[in-house]
Amino acid sequence: MLMAHPAVLARLIEQYEALRILHGEKGCPAARRRMDDVVYTLCVSTGTRDIDTALIAARHQLPGARPHDDSLVAL
Repeated sequence: MLMAHPAVLARLIEQYEALRILHGEKGCPAARRRMDDVVYTLCVSTGTRDIDTALIAARHQLPGARPHDDSLVAL
């Protein structure tokens, strides 16, 4: 399986988090469309189907990710 470069994943995560805040504050349709694009790209880049799983997978591929990261533990 091809893997996205960690720098690309880090940028996508940053964009998603910023757009999520922007969409929550303003509800701007343009921000929502851009957020949908980032979500799609994150999912494709990580081989996942939903944003929560994509974020976990992307963070595990970043430099310094712990092999036994507790973010996979269900709450």
